[in-house]
Amino acid sequence: MDGAVSNSTVARARPTLRDVALLAGVSTKTASRVINGEPGVSPSKITAVQRAITQLDYRPNFTASSLRRAGGRSAAIAAVLEDLANPFSSALHRALEDAAREREVLIFAGSVDESPERERDLVRAFTMRQADALVVVPASDNQSYLMGDVNAGTPVVFVDRPPVGLPVDAVLTDNHDGAAAAAHHLVRHGHRDIAYLGDLQTISTARQRFRGFKEALSDHGIRPDAANIVHDLHTERDSEEAARRLLTRESPPTALFTSQNLVTIGAIRALQQLGRQQQVALVGFDDFPLADLLQPGVTVVAQNPSEMGRVAASLIFRRLDGEQWRPRTHLVPTRLIARGSGEIAGPHRD
Repeated sequence: MDGAVSNSTVARARPTLRDVALLAGVSTKTASRVINGEPGVSPSKITAVQRAITQLDYRPNFTASSLRRAGGRSAAIAAVLEDLANPFSSALHRALEDAAREREVLIFAGSVDESPERERDLVRAFTMRQADALVVVPASDNQSYLMGDVNAGTPVVFVDRPPVGLPVDAVLTDNHDGAAAAAHHLVRHGHRDIAYLGDLQTISTARQRFRGFKEALSDHGIRPDAANIVHDLHTERDSEEAARRLLTRESPPTALFTSQNLVTIGAIRALQQLGRQQQVALVGFDDFPLADLLQPGVTVVAQNPSEMGRVAASLIFRRLDGEQWRPRTHLVPTRLIARGSGEIAGPHRD
């Protein structure tokens, strides 16, 4: 249940151009000229203004006044997503967009591509344009740099990955239990030699899925062969090559668990090239387009990015409407969809 927030918690206003000028010891006109890159300012004053900007974490307001609402809002929410080309990110974006449209609010979105630097650059670009709120799928390992925005009253919700160093709401998939369900499913269909093809170990969701996978196998008294565990796969090509190596070993695994949709697609390519798609079982984490049309259809642990987007949007708009509560994590369950590939019988099928 959401906890109440103390009335003594007061959002601090963002620093203004006047604050920058006062700290730098220059006029507001000079500070403005430095910020806008205009010529005719001495190097010493440029240095002083830049130092003040950094110290205050000042962000210019680039949003045209005609686009702003009463109260200083921009009528826009910024979404910092993993990769807009990825089906998960695009479904998440669409859910945010649909919810925002009902409020006549725009969604600005960008892809971080697993780059902490790009994450920070996008967040800064959006907050400089005075976005009303932020929805973030983080790539960095610490997001405390956003504390100033949170303290200034900007609602922030993290999606897919939990925040680190920042007390904000998070909407997450139940990654551990979803991966465990996949492992249990493969064991029930007679498999013991199950390979794990995982995403980057730096990603918290990848670590949660691997932990769920291992713990589920342990429940059956199975210790996975270290040679069957491959981490740090983040592209179809990487996964395809890794799967091919596993499947052409002298004692190949009888089943694969792939922990991300691009990894799953790469593994399917390897299975098809080797003509093994009807012999080696596969369960993938994340659904993807046309998975049901392949032969066999691909069994997946499906996330629900649309529901995650709806929950995130609800939290954002409740915050914007003035509701307060202690930040918490909201878990969205997964669903195992059996389509054929995960039901290929293994050698230990009863």
